[in-house]
Amino acid sequence: MLGFLLAVCLALTHLFVGRLGNIKSASRKRWISVAGGVSIAYIFLDIFPELAHAQEELEHSAVPLLAYLEQHIYLLALLGLVRFYGLEKLALRSRSYSQEMHQIDTTRIGIFWVHIGVFALYNAILGYLFRDSGNHGIVACLLLFFVLALHFIVNDLGMREHHKHSYDRVGRWILAAAIVLGWAIGKVVSLSPAAIEANRDNVDGGIYLNNLKEEIPEEQESDFISFFTGAVAYGALLLIA
Repeated sequence: MLGFLLAVCLALTHLFVGRLGNIKSASRKRWISVAGGVSIAYIFLDIFPELAHAQEELEHSAVPLLAYLEQHIYLLALLGLVRFYGLEKLALRSRSYSQEMHQIDTTRIGIFWVHIGVFALYNAILGYLFRDSGNHGIVACLLLFFVLALHFIVNDLGMREHHKHSYDRVGRWILAAAIVLGWAIGKVVSLSPAAIEANRDNVDGGIYLNNLKEEIPEEQESDFISFFTGAVAYGALLLIA
């Protein structure tokens, strides 16, 4: 049930993060900087070691494509990053077109569905990965939940900026449902360890990009002390957990 509780709590993050829009810009800047520090610690102290472990899993895969990737595990993370970067540029271009042609600062409906569809798949994969969370201990799961919750909050702020009311009315509900659905699929479908690692690495690429795009804000919008505090505090928790 631990994985189910984590999936539900992350789904609730999607549903209620909109209330953060009322937070003063100074406080929001600090929280985003904290999230950036936490994500950097997570990337260097958890994701990078996981990639090394994933390479070992792929070495024993019977699937030809996965076996080929045994020496190119970072390619999967790169592909994830490139995919989400492409989505971001697509959304920005769509907003620019809408402003120029219709004087509205939002994406076109087609781009909205593409964006939501890809992130729904992303959430479903995350939900699936919670299927074996009970094997990692409560502390490790809580640490993972914390970094993912911050990641979701910052990502939701960006999605709401792109899609405005469409995200509030429809998008956030789809993303919330996707992560719980992914967990449910994980209870009835079992992938090979190599396939699980391949999906995990592809998801990690999204975390990389989100960290670069949102969680490490531009200089005038960042707060180094908050960033440093988040990185050191979360890094220390990972090392002693």
